Amino acid sequence: MKNKIAFKLTMYFSATLLLFSIIIGSVFMTLFKNHTMKIYKSDLGKRAVTIADTLSNLISDSGSPTNIMGGKHLGYGSYLRLLDDIAMTDVWIVDENLDLITSSHMESKKYNYADLPADAEAVVKEVFQGKTTFSEGFSNLLNAPTLTVGTPIEIKGKVIGALLLHSPVEGMNEGVSKGFNILALSILVALILSIILSIMLAVAFTKPLKKMKDSALQLAAGDYSSKTGVYQKDEIGELASAIDVLSDQLDLASQERQKLYRLRQDFISNISHELRTPVTVIRGSLEALCEEIVTDPDQIKIYHHQMLLESLYLQRLVNDLLDLSRLQNTDFKIEMQQINLCDVINDVIRSASQIAKLKGVNIKQNQDTHIFEVLGDYGRLRQMLLIILDNAIKFSPKGGVVTLTLKNRSVSIKDNGIGISKEDLPYIFDRFYKVKSEANKNGTGLGLAIAKQIADRHTINVTLNSKQNEETQFKFQF
Repeated sequence: MKNKIAFKLTMYFSATLLLFSIIIGSVFMTLFKNHTMKIYKSDLGKRAVTIADTLSNLISDSGSPTNIMGGKHLGYGSYLRLLDDIAMTDVWIVDENLDLITSSHMESKKYNYADLPADAEAVVKEVFQGKTTFSEGFSNLLNAPTLTVGTPIEIKGKVIGALLLHSPVEGMNEGVSKGFNILALSILVALILSIILSIMLAVAFTKPLKKMKDSALQLAAGDYSSKTGVYQKDEIGELASAIDVLSDQLDLASQERQKLYRLRQDFISNISHELRTPVTVIRGSLEALCEEIVTDPDQIKIYHHQMLLESLYLQRLVNDLLDLSRLQNTDFKIEMQQINLCDVINDVIRSASQIAKLKGVNIKQNQDTHIFEVLGDYGRLRQMLLIILDNAIKFSPKGGVVTLTLKNRSVSIKDNGIGISKEDLPYIFDRFYKVKSEANKNGTGLGLAIAKQIADRHTINVTLNSKQNEETQFKFQF
């Protein structure tokens, strides 16, 4: 009873079955009764016609119809005395004036014209017109439900009398009643079995719904590993599958949320560390200068230079953080327009040439075209390529070669520097992640994260291949 859907389904199904049973029972009983009556009439009519033919033959073989109808002929009289047994019912012979010529065993009771039922005249009239007809109007006269059949007795084509067979219909009604009782019992048994089956089906139907409800409650409670365990190839199975997909998505979102939380904690920790070092250096230098601990002009110059370097580092760190924050904000719009990527590449190479020259690194440029139009932000694409090219120069040895190639709608920057270890590769685009090396001691750990964000905003596919102590190649597929 706690399962409301199962209860409703059972009640609906039971009500439908009950209505169906009543309709089927009513139609069956009506048709059965009509069919039984039709058979009964047919049998009674055949008997009446047979008896009428026999009487016609007796009269034809025995001379004057008047004498015969008067009952003076031995064969006719004997037949009349046995007529009830032969017909297995009451038999009347009526003339055209509705006078009883004979009524077999009913002779002891005399019937007047007024005693006859209202439709007796119509029945006899139809019989004298040569028709066989039926009536139930004699029931009150005979004090029992009776079916009467009237058929003509003919001599040489002339109707000389009407043969009326009165047959009680109690037996037929009793048979119909027994048939109805059997039908009602059958319907009752079928209804009980159907209700039991409907309960079983309703429970089986609602069982997966209960599983899905339990799973949904567990998801609401934060257990994103919960599964419905329902596997059906129907709409309920599709709903269960959707809940399982939702569970997977929520579990993935939960893991991402935990990951973002850890990244946020790491970010705060890293940014605190990155800011603390230059601030500490600047503060220490200023304290030394203000308290005149350092008085040597050369030392003062060194302190000023160190403070300038640290402030430049702070400025670069703050700018990188602002760039990264803007690029990660989907509401921040970048200026997208048609540009020639070859111009961006040439600009990047010009800017990086001085850095490469100071370190003794050669930059090689390979292009299969001088016009490669793309939709993008000139400044951001320049920033992206410059970050990668700057890193390539930074990690290349003196006399090394950095190759920038434009071919088949992709740009690749390759160096033959120290490479990236397999342990570092999965985290290379994370914020503040820095490869531990002497060449990277001044890096902020934000450059590659910014480059990746710029690529994502331009729907550029970035791939990285690196072999430690051999080479590193970044490829941007436009």
